[in-house]
Amino acid sequence: MTFAARVVRIGGALLRALALTVLLASVSGAQPADDAQGFNFDDADDAAPTFLDLASGQALDVALFAAFATLVMVSFFRKSVRLRVVTLVASVLYMGFYKSQLLSIVNVFGTLSETLAAVKVGSFGGGLPPFVYSLAWYAFAIFSVVTTVLWGRIYCGRVCAFGALTQLIDAVVPARWRVTVPPALEQRASYIKYGILIAAVGYYLATRQITFYRYIEPFWMFTREGTTVLWIMLGVLLVASMFVRNLYCRFLCPLGAALGLLSTLTVFKIKRWNECSQCQLCEKTCEWGAIRKRKIILTECVRCDDCERLYDDKTRCPHWLLEAKRKARAIADAVGVAR
Repeated sequence: MTFAARVVRIGGALLRALALTVLLASVSGAQPADDAQGFNFDDADDAAPTFLDLASGQALDVALFAAFATLVMVSFFRKSVRLRVVTLVASVLYMGFYKSQLLSIVNVFGTLSETLAAVKVGSFGGGLPPFVYSLAWYAFAIFSVVTTVLWGRIYCGRVCAFGALTQLIDAVVPARWRVTVPPALEQRASYIKYGILIAAVGYYLATRQITFYRYIEPFWMFTREGTTVLWIMLGVLLVASMFVRNLYCRFLCPLGAALGLLSTLTVFKIKRWNECSQCQLCEKTCEWGAIRKRKIILTECVRCDDCERLYDDKTRCPHWLLEAKRKARAIADAVGVAR
């Protein structure tokens, strides 16, 4: 089996696992039936809440996320720099400090737990929150997975509060401070996050422990609760990110590695012109190292818009410049023939 076939198979399995876990979570969130051994007439006030009751209590939370998701998609389709910055700020404030809600390696563990419990492997179970009590979270998770399959790692490029924070830091740090990572080293370093993902999943399967996740993910910072060691590690990471742009996201994030594998199933890929096989303009512009030898690496691309704005720039993109020359030549030939 080729590597591409393996990746497709893994991605398909992840999608099936997600659908299965949503179903399992909805079942686990159901209320227990009344005792059938006698006549148990509870007062109306003590009756178990219905799904509509639970949903109405979460309506504001769901509506806020729907508004944020709309902003994310509008900024993605408009390809506006200003709108993207607004989205990044909203991500830090809403998803980070207000909700303190990000996808995590813990959710990968939860998906594995639910899947293994469903096929009765080991003593796993209870890995995801009950569906009826966590509607906004499931909307968030499903949105993140579906957009990854359709367009790629939009979550990493716009939704993740920590990724948004480091991108905003990069936007204000002077360019002269940045260290350019050599392409050969960058390519090798990008595999580190896959090693962390494999090691983390292996450790979890062997020990059933998840508390170590804080040492490989800095997302806890938005809860403002951490040990001295964790705060020191976070400070070092943020300082290092001032010199190596998007350091954690590009080289160390296990959740980004998991979404990278899923993004190999991307349906709507970035368009390419015939001239792209010769031009290196986008490759030199890409801040994520996602274009190598003029080929877009789906597992590394976060749909940041930089190359797509170049594709549409008729004053810079060689495709449009050559197209303008061809049109001018055709007009000149037509005028020559008319004479």
